[in-house]
Amino acid sequence: MSATCPVEGTHPVDEKLPALKMATTGLQHVAAMYAGVVAPPLIVGAAIGLSATDLTFLTGACLFTAGLATFLQTLGVWKIGARLPFVNGVTFAGVAPMTAVVASTKDKTDALPIIYGAVIVAGLLGFLAAPVFCKAVRFFPPVVTGTVITLIGVSLLPVAFGWAQGPNPGAEDYGSAKYLTLAAVTLLLVLLLRRFTRGFVKQIAVLLGMVAGTLVAIPFGVTDFGPVADADVIGFPTPFHFGAPQFHLAAILSLCVVMVVSMTESTADMLALGEIVERPADERTIAAGLRADTLGSALSPLFNGFMCSAFAQNIGLVAMTRIRSRYVVAAGGGFLVLMGLCPMAASLIAVVPRPVLGGAGVVLFGSVAASGIQTLVKAGLDKDNNVLIVAVSLAVGIIPITAPEFYHAFPETARIVLDSGISTGCVAAVALNLVFNHLGKGRDAQEVTHPMEAPAMVHAVPHE
Repeated sequence: MSATCPVEGTHPVDEKLPALKMATTGLQHVAAMYAGVVAPPLIVGAAIGLSATDLTFLTGACLFTAGLATFLQTLGVWKIGARLPFVNGVTFAGVAPMTAVVASTKDKTDALPIIYGAVIVAGLLGFLAAPVFCKAVRFFPPVVTGTVITLIGVSLLPVAFGWAQGPNPGAEDYGSAKYLTLAAVTLLLVLLLRRFTRGFVKQIAVLLGMVAGTLVAIPFGVTDFGPVADADVIGFPTPFHFGAPQFHLAAILSLCVVMVVSMTESTADMLALGEIVERPADERTIAAGLRADTLGSALSPLFNGFMCSAFAQNIGLVAMTRIRSRYVVAAGGGFLVLMGLCPMAASLIAVVPRPVLGGAGVVLFGSVAASGIQTLVKAGLDKDNNVLIVAVSLAVGIIPITAPEFYHAFPETARIVLDSGISTGCVAAVALNLVFNHLGKGRDAQEVTHPMEAPAMVHAVPHE
């Protein structure tokens, strides 16, 4: 039986692929999200002033806990886990409040215990709220989901552009022709592989493109193999390595706001992925997915990790490769756990230069935006109400991207939400949809059905 032809009656999401294909495609998911997982611990650790040894330990711990959270999300336990091909990892939304906690802590050795205490409380509260929060799915018809999916892709593209310019924004050669050329070459390689190859090679085009891009980068002096030489072979994230959690009200409130933002984005991500894999996410699926996010976050501090959330960039990889098996992503979670236990293995992914990641990211993140546009095409944009909903929601969601300091005068807590274009755009789309399509005459103008029953829902990834 071909790997692309699942057993009759088996949904592609539940398909188990051959071992080699499972491993390589799972590794491709890890490569796509690795930079996003290690960036938060590097930023927070640097703010605290951790030693190189402790910083390596913190990064490995975040990889380890990301793998555990991915297992929860893909394989599931009881009513926990969406059982969709979702990669979970450290949410970047928590970086700003965590660094704020560091800045306000006199004794920096207390910073991580305070952060961990806040993450535990926020995770447990989020877990309890998941059954209520998931009911928001009824307010996500195609016009809303299409807008949010598009914003997810558009919001991620600046990350790829930043990677393409080099590893250090403060360096003199940041954005130089050398880095941009490497990004362009990687992008070109991925496109050529997608255009002129078939089957398995085509499906792992992103991974092959990053490997080739890394090799091309060697003569440029951009590829650094130092992390491999310096890394230990074996390491385990000892529970509460940085001290027992401390519970401070201000930090807890701040991380609870982040949890709400994270749950909002995860809901949108699950709706997007549900369309792409042709298994629409209903209330039960979203509740289970949110439980996995929040429980993973609550358990993460035990092993010195941070708050976890679904990674939107991997949705683009699923959309592009058309490999929808959740077991592939579970294999990626296995690699994350192994990298957390083996710092030397983790350092292999770290060898990939940022410009190479940037070139591949253009394809991955652009694929997410394209999936959103496909959904919008089927969302009834011939109706003026829907055009207004999309127009205003996209504008609101793009504000943090095009004008990062737009909300500079607002309190730091409010900016946690406002600086997330996905969250603000999502809230705007839901609110406008309620006003125009649910209240008063607007509802008469357009029959509103449950989003999972709407015939306009597009299958973003058709069968090959």
